[in-house]
Order: sequence, then structure tokens, then C-alpha cells
Amino acid sequence: MKMVRTRPKYSIINVRVLILLYVLLCILTVLFSHTFFIETLQDGSVPDLLNRIVFFTVPVVLLVFLAFSLVRLIWDMVQRRLGSKFQARLISYFIIAVILSAAPVTIITVQSVYELVRFWRSINISDTLQYARNLALENYTINLERFEKLSLSSDFNISRTSQTKLSVQDFPEGLRAIQDFSPDENGNWISRAFLGDETQEIKTLPGNQQGFISRELPRDTDTIRYVLPSKDLVRVLSYHLGEGFDAAIADIEEERARFEVINSLELNVKPLVVYYYGVFLFPTLLMTIIITLSFSRKITAPIVELAEATSRVAEGDFSIQIVSRPDDELGRLISSFNAMVQNLEKSQTALLKAEKISVWQSMAQQLAHEIKNPLTPIKLSAERVLRRWRTKPEETGEILESSMLAIIQEVEGLSTMLTEFRTLSRPTELSRSQTMIREQIEENIEIYRGSYPEVLFDIEHVGANISVKMEKRYLSQILTNLIINGIDAMNNQGRLEIRTDLVKKRESRYCRLSIRDTGKGIEEQDRPDVFTPYFTTKESGTGLGLPIIERIVNDHGGTIWFNSAVGVGTTFFIDLPLDEEPLPLEGAPDNGENQDKQ
Repeated sequence: MKMVRTRPKYSIINVRVLILLYVLLCILTVLFSHTFFIETLQDGSVPDLLNRIVFFTVPVVLLVFLAFSLVRLIWDMVQRRLGSKFQARLISYFIIAVILSAAPVTIITVQSVYELVRFWRSINISDTLQYARNLALENYTINLERFEKLSLSSDFNISRTSQTKLSVQDFPEGLRAIQDFSPDENGNWISRAFLGDETQEIKTLPGNQQGFISRELPRDTDTIRYVLPSKDLVRVLSYHLGEGFDAAIADIEEERARFEVINSLELNVKPLVVYYYGVFLFPTLLMTIIITLSFSRKITAPIVELAEATSRVAEGDFSIQIVSRPDDELGRLISSFNAMVQNLEKSQTALLKAEKISVWQSMAQQLAHEIKNPLTPIKLSAERVLRRWRTKPEETGEILESSMLAIIQEVEGLSTMLTEFRTLSRPTELSRSQTMIREQIEENIEIYRGSYPEVLFDIEHVGANISVKMEKRYLSQILTNLIINGIDAMNNQGRLEIRTDLVKKRESRYCRLSIRDTGKGIEEQDRPDVFTPYFTTKESGTGLGLPIIERIVNDHGGTIWFNSAVGVGTTFFIDLPLDEEPLPLEGAPDNGENQDKQ
């Protein structure tokens, strides 16, 4: 019993592995898309060339894999493999469904991005931020002027304040600390006195030139310092610009930078959208289609195996069984198919047995009839000799020779018929020997050239280097029988053409041997019985020649059929397996098995 396993063919990666890869791709897409949006909104530019190469590697690899799978599917369709068209339809339906569902979402998303950027552009944030910045700078300038007047007032004159002790309560508005620096014995300026907010105390003298000093952050956060120098003393006044002044200025500058990024997004929105779909959406679509290809193979594989098994059953192979999967609709269908094939096999066995019995009964009856026919003249000849011997023994010699010749002739006919019957009934002895077909044809033709001078034997189209898997004696028997039949059909005059062609049927190569005569042809009503044992249209024929030839050809894996037209002639075709060595084709390939049969 042959078992056929239902599984997908030509599958490179398992469906489960593809689904796992799809999940990993989705996770990576989420992670990288988050990073992509953050970086894009920070600078508003398209990723550089290196990043584009890295990101687009995944879709390119998936495209190559998908192209390979599609080319393989197209090749299966070209080769007309079972299931390829069904698989192509499944994939086409899925791709159409994906396009119909993805197209509106894509269009809406792209349009939303454009509208969002346009909306951002319509908000007049730039002027507002510039006004806030100008306002902060104006406030800063006013404070500088006020703090400078305050610093130069007599209240903070070094000569005066050195004589007068100040307290924090005496500080005017905005002043947060006073710190004095004087040189030590090494000439280094060190802090000698400090009064005010301790957070404003500095470790080193920032400068000894009168005026405001450059601000250093974070040391001078929300603070501006003014220097009052003298010969041996430098006083540093620390003024407060307002709580959160530097933070507000930084926020204004940061928002201005972000708004400039938004402005730049409008210029790069098209390449950014293409990049986004090419890197994040397109790979998932490709992966989905690849998974669909694998699923379609998995779905169509049992159907293909079922179709192939059905085809083999139609050809007469009832020993095939398909391995089915449990708890599955296709599994139940396959189980029903297996049960049907088993029942057909049992029915076929019983039918073949009955047919064999019927055939042998018919052949036995026919053989008995054929044997009975010559027994009558044998009996009559013997009775005639016996009767003459009893009545006129002296005249027995007159009829003895003719009677004995008649008996011998009928006995030889019986012997020939029994020999042919034995040939038909016993199996053909096969061998692996090869026979050069042209040499055998020339050898058989040579026997009849001299005996039939009015018959033209044409073997011009017989290949010189063709060998078939058949013993010489069997090929000679086939040629002899068909040549004699052709000569008899032409009444010993006409044209007998023999030719060979190389043909291919399915995966095997054959030599097509054709023998054509220009005789009277075969009547329409006689054609179905040509290969039936004991059927003959000749007066001296046994009706076993063509059945024996058919038996030999079939046992060697070949086929035989004929075309005939009354008044035109008959052509017998025989396809014999070629030798295993490949040979160049001399004829056109066969478009179908036995397409010329009648």
C-alpha cells in the first residue's frame, strides 16, 4: 500500500518560524519608530545615508525572499503543477484585500500629516516668541541701567561704607549680596567680608575692572554682578534679575528651536512619510504576504495530494493511500477518499478475477472451436483411407497420399495455433538488453525484399542511433507480424513505410515506431476487435498475432494503437521506452499520450 503524506511542498521556512519573525519585526518596528519620531522632532531632518542603508536592509531582504517565492510560484504555473493556480488565486485575493484595506488608511494618514504640519504653520508662535524674547531683553537692559546707578550711588562708596557698617535691612530692592576682596601677602585676591544671601557668595574674584562682569551659568543663575574697585579693595555687588529669569529665557529659546523644527518638517514631510512607510509599514506588509504564501502552500498541499491521488486512481492505481490529519475537514475528506479507494481496490480485484475467468473461458471455448475445425477433415481423411482399405485394399494407395497430406497439414495448423496460444498465455520474459532498432528493421526487411518485388520498403526516416529496452527476438516478432499484415493488406504490392520519432510523455522518453501500408484499410466495424484473441479477417489467420504483439509491447512498458482509412491504408504506432542514455530529439515532442488512438 502506497502512502502519500499531505504536507506543503517547496517550503523554505516553517510557518511558525515566519510568524515568530513577524512578531519580532513588529517589536523592532515599535522600538525603532519611537526613536525615529523623537529624533525627527528634535531636528526635523531626514535620517542620514548610513541610517537609511541600515533601515532599508530589512525590506530589501524581504523583497528578495518574496521575489524568490513568487518566481517559484510562477514557474509552478508555467509547469502546470497541480495546485499552483489555486495557490495564485488565494494570494491574489489576499493582496487585493490588503490593498483595499491599507489604501484608505495610508491616504488618510498622509493627508493628516500634511494637514497637521499646515496647522502648525498657521499658528503664529514665532512672533509671540520673538516678542517675549525682546521683552525679556528689554527688562534685562532696564535692570542693568538701574543696577549700575545703584552701584555708583554714595551708599556703596568704598571709602564711606568702609567706615559705616551696613546690614541686610539696609539693602535696596534687587541687591542680594555684598562681597569684598583684598590681596594677601602673596598678592592673591581673597574674600575678606560677605553680607547677604549666602547662595550668592563666590570663591574667587571675577574681575577687578569696574562695571558688570560676564555672567557664568550656573554660578550666576538669575544674578548679575557689578564690580567696584579701589587700590586695596574690590567690592562685588550681586543683584537679583527675578526668580526664574534664566529658565524663562532658556524656555523661550528652546521653544523657538522647536518651532523651527516644525517649520523644517513641512519641507521634509514627503521624504519622511516615504521613509516611514518604507521602513516601518512596508516590511510588515511584505512579511504578511510571505506568511500568506506559506499558508497557501499549507492549505493547497492536501488538495494537491488529493488531486494527484485521484489522478492515479483514474489511471488504475488503487493501492494509494493519503496520510490525513485528525480533527480536520480535509482530514475527514481524505479519510473518505482512502475508504473509497480501498473499496474500489476490492471491487477491482473481484472484477479482474471475474474478467480473467470470463476471458479464459472465452479463450478456451474459442480454442476448442478452433481445434474442432481441423479435427473434422482429419477424421474424414482417416475414415476415407480406412473405408478404402476395407472395401478395396488394392486401391488404397490411390487416396493414401492425399489423405495423409491433408492430415499433416491440419496437424501443422493445430501445432501452430497451440504454439501461439502458449505464447499469448505465458508472461513475457523481460531483460535489460537493448536493441538497435534500425539494424533489426533492415534485417527483417531483407527477408521479404526478394519474395515481394512489387512492394516498396521505405525506411529512410528510421533513426540510426536509437536503441530500445527490448530483446532482439521480441522486436523481430513485432516487426515480422506487422510487415506480413501490411503486405497481405496490399495484396503483395504497394508501399510499406517504416519510421521512428523520439517523443516525450510526462517524464519519460519513447521511440515511436510507425509502420504504414497503402492497403485496403480496416473496416469500421472491425476496428474494436483488432487486438481481440482469435479475431481475424484472413482465411488462413489464427487471430493471435496482434494480441501477442500487444502483450509484448505492454509488458515492456510501451503502448500500441493504429489509424486506418478504408481504401487508403493503415498505420500502426508503437511507443517503446528508450535506452537510458539521452539522445537528441529527431521529432517533435508528444503533446499527449496516445492522442492518435482510434
